[in-house]
Amino acid sequence: MTGKFIAFEGTDGCGKSTQLKRIQKWLLTWWPHPVIITCEPGGTDLGKSLRSLLLANRDEKIDPKAELLLYAADRAQHVESVIKPQLAAGAMVLCDRYTDSTVAYQGYGRGMPLGLVSKINQLAAGGLNSDLTLWLDIEVEVGLARAKQRSQPDRFEQSDISFHKRIRHGYQNLAKANPQRIVQVNANMPINDVTTQVKQIISTRFNH
Repeated sequence: MTGKFIAFEGTDGCGKSTQLKRIQKWLLTWWPHPVIITCEPGGTDLGKSLRSLLLANRDEKIDPKAELLLYAADRAQHVESVIKPQLAAGAMVLCDRYTDSTVAYQGYGRGMPLGLVSKINQLAAGGLNSDLTLWLDIEVEVGLARAKQRSQPDRFEQSDISFHKRIRHGYQNLAKANPQRIVQVNANMPINDVTTQVKQIISTRFNH
């Protein structure tokens, strides 16, 4: 049996981590195979090191091209060593960020050419697309306020508001261009209501 691959996307502070844990617990009650949570960057040993490099605040500015390629390296390792093997075993793979993050953050946010970002995504992902992408859409100001409450802001969270608004605009365009794959979730609502939305979307998509 081939498993299913669900990516969770959104701007900082949208609640992905909370929803991933809730949805995993729910899926375990009916999905007949393992349900795993993984993330990008950081879903492998190599990825953990790359995540530290990418998210840490540092004096040296990371060039956008270097940033893009570091994310691609993380994804290539992640897809081949974690995601594909788990899918082959029938698992439901829940991933905190995937290719759409690269388009939104490095393409729209950093201004890297979208065609180039797309080609690098294709190379790194080895042609693997998610079966479903849940875009947890939240007002940028609300999400950033949440993110700053939970922990010390990382390198991305410290960027100016215009950067985050470009990212949200990127997700909006991605959702319009990929309506069969990307489903928008209103993440401005209370946590329980967001969970209900996500469960309904997954149930409909996978005939549960």
